[in-house]
Amino acid sequence: MLMAYYTERHGMRKPKSTTYDISPKMYELLFKCCEKYYNNIAWKYPEQCADGLGVIALDFQAFNSDLQYEIPDLYRVDGVVSIPTTWFNIFEQKSDCEEYDQFSLFDYIEFFAENCKDYENGSYHNFFGHYHLIFKNSDLIYTSFQKDINDIFKKTGLLYRLTDEKIIERIVENSPLSPGIEHQVSQIKEKGIKELLKEAIVLYKNPFPGSSKDAVEKIWDALERLKTYYSNLDKKTSASKIVNDMANNDPNFISVFNDEFKTLTDIGNNYRIRHHETNKIDIIDSRHYDYFFNRCLSLIALALQYLQ
Repeated sequence: MLMAYYTERHGMRKPKSTTYDISPKMYELLFKCCEKYYNNIAWKYPEQCADGLGVIALDFQAFNSDLQYEIPDLYRVDGVVSIPTTWFNIFEQKSDCEEYDQFSLFDYIEFFAENCKDYENGSYHNFFGHYHLIFKNSDLIYTSFQKDINDIFKKTGLLYRLTDEKIIERIVENSPLSPGIEHQVSQIKEKGIKELLKEAIVLYKNPFPGSSKDAVEKIWDALERLKTYYSNLDKKTSASKIVNDMANNDPNFISVFNDEFKTLTDIGNNYRIRHHETNKIDIIDSRHYDYFFNRCLSLIALALQYLQ
């Protein structure tokens, strides 16, 4: 956890702005964080001591050559992975930067997360002034790498996290999605609904811009399948049973939940969510996808608590 400084503890700092966009300075912090762990991936690209008796460091040439295929769109200078070049534009009085793909940087971070191994310094080679590295069959160092990356995400206001599963997820502020809801989903007896919701949640957390659209489509599919949860009943009767159970047979709440199911069904039919005909309403603002996802999820999460 990052330390709270004096001005933070006493409410004297302006609220930190949050973003999904990685600036050149943020890119540099994340890239240099990975550089600190070069020795931890040296087992994969070993630079041998001149005496041939041990690994001394990362073979950067072999590493860089392999990344041409592992992460082809990662920013490079003269073919070498690097930090985006910035310069001051005297005509427009602003700093410019060469274009870069921030999602390839996420690939780079996940590459380190997947390949970091623990090592210790072995024998010291006096002539060359270096240690031989001894690699272990463990990756406890990942905890340190994960913390370093997540600390950068947090202090720069980047809405991402590196998870225990060694993947980067986006963070959606004020989202109803919680570990409790994810646990609920894992307990659903009906396999189809469970699979659709799991896929929707994975897509929702994915940083790639197009994923939120796919997440909304999946969760709307889950909503439609939920209506048929009681397979011994027809769809309308099954949906009515779900609503009645959610409302505890209270007519006031039956009306509320019926209206919400109908509204969400209409949204799914009229907007480009489940159908893509030219007369459907396009969703231009990506934040609207998050709104639709969370609204649909809220109703489903409540319904799951009443399924028999």
